[in-house]
Amino acid sequence: MSTTTVVRRAVPEEIELPGPPLLARLYAARGVRSAGELNRALDALPPPTSLKGLAAATGLLAAALAEDARVLFIADFDADGATACALGVRALRAFGARHVDYLVPDRQKHGYGLTPELVELAAERRPDLLVTVDNGIASVAGVAAAKARGMRVLVTDHHLPGDELPAADAIVNPNQPGCGFPSRCLAGVGVIFYVMLALRATLRARGWYTACGITEPNLARLLDLVAFGTVADVVALDHVNRVLVEQGLRRLRAGACVPGLAALAEVAGRPRERLCTADIGYALAPRLNAAGRIEHMSLGIECLLADDAGRALELARELDRLNRERREIEDAMKLAAFADLDALDLDGDLPFGLCLYDETWHQGVIGILAARVRERTHRPTIVFAADRDGQLKGSARSVPGLHIRDALAAVAARAPDLITRFGGHAMAAGLSLPAAHYATFRDAFDAEVRRHLAPGDLCGVLLSDGELGAGEIALELADCLREAGPWGQGFPEPLFDGVFEVAGCRVLKERHLKLLVRVPGQAAVFDAIAFGLAETVGEPRAGSRWHLAYRLDANEWNGSRKVQLRVEYLAPA
Repeated sequence: MSTTTVVRRAVPEEIELPGPPLLARLYAARGVRSAGELNRALDALPPPTSLKGLAAATGLLAAALAEDARVLFIADFDADGATACALGVRALRAFGARHVDYLVPDRQKHGYGLTPELVELAAERRPDLLVTVDNGIASVAGVAAAKARGMRVLVTDHHLPGDELPAADAIVNPNQPGCGFPSRCLAGVGVIFYVMLALRATLRARGWYTACGITEPNLARLLDLVAFGTVADVVALDHVNRVLVEQGLRRLRAGACVPGLAALAEVAGRPRERLCTADIGYALAPRLNAAGRIEHMSLGIECLLADDAGRALELARELDRLNRERREIEDAMKLAAFADLDALDLDGDLPFGLCLYDETWHQGVIGILAARVRERTHRPTIVFAADRDGQLKGSARSVPGLHIRDALAAVAARAPDLITRFGGHAMAAGLSLPAAHYATFRDAFDAEVRRHLAPGDLCGVLLSDGELGAGEIALELADCLREAGPWGQGFPEPLFDGVFEVAGCRVLKERHLKLLVRVPGQAAVFDAIAFGLAETVGEPRAGSRWHLAYRLDANEWNGSRKVQLRVEYLAPA
């Protein structure tokens, strides 16, 4: 298997940034070049006006309101799609819409997005307007089917478009050709939030609120959903997304959030008043996603739409149960996949681009498994599961240096009949292909990856922000860094490294290491936790010295808080 190395970030040129020198250096290392990029207030957001297709989109929605039309949201089965759907439904209802509903495709029956099969199901509800959220940009056939039935279609999406755009009545997607919006990184929930912002202004200009006798809604109340979906979808936290996430986190911490998110925090055991992006990404979002992976995402959307706290908690507990079931399925699949990888590695025949398939694997969990395999091998990975109609569904995860969607496009261009459909981003994508084509695709994908990556690219790299002195490893700095975010994809939480002496160690649940460490020559001892690393490094003995890469965290136990090192990497010094 490939190894991981720790590389220290280059120290950036001095830039005048506010705050302590350490924090200014951390910001500069993440590409911040002016104090304005650190402004996390709502007025730092760019206006919606530069989004291509916005006038047509707000026109469709305003007409639907005026006509008392039936609006049906077409959602997706992940957390971004669920939050985008809940936001759209809540916003339209706040604008006075009386006939607003949603539909989520069944992963097994309908596949991803607005397919012709899903249009058949949607037609039973007699919608006048379909609004896709977090999908639709690749739904050429589905949009055509909806138009043929007399439905109007508004596509809101953030995925990369293909060569052909669907013939929708309006498309809002910051990644479509000709869009001048300053951020290409909005999640699906961010796109629909901006559409609703523009609709609110359109309705204001038309005198809608006065005519209907309703109060103009404060859409900032929906930023908790925007923050949740943005973090869960692992989009890059550029300046726009950092503002959206920061503002949403403030609402979550203050309790000014939808009951469903508060309930998810409760069942996950994360104090709502101190929620951060890591809590969403690693604890809350997996529970919401479990609905779409194991059962049906309508359960998750209902949790986000619930206004009664008791009902929201009941749904959150069911999501928690599904997440435990998901973990059991994932563990079994991971065991089988890693056994296959070990066999391949023994033969010295590990491909550059990995494809894995087992007919027993659960389609809802292949994305997680692809991420786990990618983390272990540092190779672009696609994991497949069987569909009901003789197709294989694949979920792909990439590594720096390979744009996974473009790689799939290149394979499809060379062999047009090989892949049935595909779509996605630079680091994650999905595809389907006939089961009979699997072996041919596996070889073609490996060949395409080899065109872009060399052996040296297949090693994991942890970028460190350098070494902290013993006096800097303190609760005050941990709290300062926690507030200095939001951290996430493209704006990573600070990671430090250094040599430590082990003062004590015990293994938790046969997988995790609970350590006591000190800087050599210093008396102060610090708590450290290394999740999942006991299996690979064993149990460090007292007195031994280890090189650690870690993040500063605060550990709370029995009402007391103290600094803790959250270890990402350790190796003998």
